[in-house]
Amino acid sequence: MRLVIISGHSGSGKTSALNILEDVGFTCIDNLPASLLPSLINQLNSNNNHEELNIAVGIDARNLVGDLSKIPEILEIIEADGVSVSVVFLYARRSDLLRRYSETRRRHPLSGESIGLKEAIDLEKELLSPISDIADRSIDTSRLTLHQLRDLVKNTIVPNNPEHMSILFESFGFKRGVPSDSDFVFDVRCLPNPYWKQQLKNQTGNDEGVIQFLESQVEVASMLADIIGFLTRWIPQFQQNNRSYLTISIGCTGGQHRSVYLANRLYEHFSTQHPFVQVVHKELSQ
Repeated sequence: MRLVIISGHSGSGKTSALNILEDVGFTCIDNLPASLLPSLINQLNSNNNHEELNIAVGIDARNLVGDLSKIPEILEIIEADGVSVSVVFLYARRSDLLRRYSETRRRHPLSGESIGLKEAIDLEKELLSPISDIADRSIDTSRLTLHQLRDLVKNTIVPNNPEHMSILFESFGFKRGVPSDSDFVFDVRCLPNPYWKQQLKNQTGNDEGVIQFLESQVEVASMLADIIGFLTRWIPQFQQNNRSYLTISIGCTGGQHRSVYLANRLYEHFSTQHPFVQVVHKELSQ
């Protein structure tokens, strides 16, 4: 049996993640009190026909008081019974959560007469720390579209082959901060910037004009070759260390031109060598 815990900040996409897993064959249960997890697993284990069952359980800050602090111990007990357990934690920046609640006009589950939205977000982060601390994979959904979130969840959870590692290349803009889920960060702001070419300013690294400009620059080709050489050398080492996920972030100033181009080229190169490779352009999602 396989158990996947989906947790994270309210408004970060947990419900969407559970819906995605349900679409690919998981039995999903939302907002289950953590203390009931062992009973659920025991009941399912009593039926031998459920050996190959995939279960996804949503656990959030609405749990009974004190339950979340017991999560590490509860999951250890379940794993000792032979269940494959993984924890995926979804989060987003405070500013993005505030914007999402403002746009949807939904009420935060921890807010009330004496607790405003900002305070509720901060309180939830504290309550969820026992889960976020033990997460096998943390996903920053701050600037992801639903389509990108769907692909990330599938690449993170559905591939269940220990011989393969899920690799994510993401472009970003330093002016909005470095993605906190990065394993490697490559700064490409030293490269020639198409932004200063009037005809290319409003294009992106996906457009032919920018592609042709960057491919004509010797420094860009050298940077790409160096990054490919570095990752070719070290990705196998991470795989041998039983890593399931690797996030490689490529950053330029605004996340529109150079980082997009290089992330695309890295994706094209490594997707021919590894089965689970994805590219996400964080700033282009806006």
